[in-house]
Amino acid sequence: MNSELFFIYDSHCPWSYATTELVNQIAKAYPDMPMHLWHCAHYNGSDSAGSKAASIVEQQSVAKFDESYTRFADSPQDATMTANFMAWVQNKNSAKALEVLSAIQKEHFCDGNAFNNQDDFDGVLSEFRLSPPKKVFKNELGKEAQYVLGDIAEIQEIIQTTAFPAVLLAVNERLVLLNHNLYLTKPDAIVEAVALEMKQG
Repeated sequence: MNSELFFIYDSHCPWSYATTELVNQIAKAYPDMPMHLWHCAHYNGSDSAGSKAASIVEQQSVAKFDESYTRFADSPQDATMTANFMAWVQNKNSAKALEVLSAIQKEHFCDGNAFNNQDDFDGVLSEFRLSPPKKVFKNELGKEAQYVLGDIAEIQEIIQTTAFPAVLLAVNERLVLLNHNLYLTKPDAIVEAVALEMKQG
């Protein structure tokens, strides 16, 4: 049986942050399952999710937000550089991509790291021993990130929604959009849903 997971997210989106924990649970249960983490680059410096959204996410999930983030949550957020960086990570070292994303989100939502200049990535680069090219650290989407957006557009046409975050499970020729909202308060429960879908083949 062939199975793959697709996670469409934005690193600076509170709902994506909460949903990443579900993806982590699936990865623990199925360590050999290929995972495609696709940054949709929604936040481009023109708007933000806001502190109100963070408060709602905190109430409806296990995600926690620190004051270091909430103090600036209503300021415009720009995930462009992170989209470039994550596209590079996914392409060059996909096995580390989920760990790297989790670390970035922790730094952003708990430590208030904006990730909008090259120096902001120093901790992650050191922790995971990564050496991306300088072109990754630009404030405009690079080619790899644009290719990701193309992949996202194709899959969104199939599932007929542009909503994100989105967690999709491909089992053989079947593509299932998992209802992640059901599991935000109990992330490990999504593993049962995945197991059921895989059993159906």
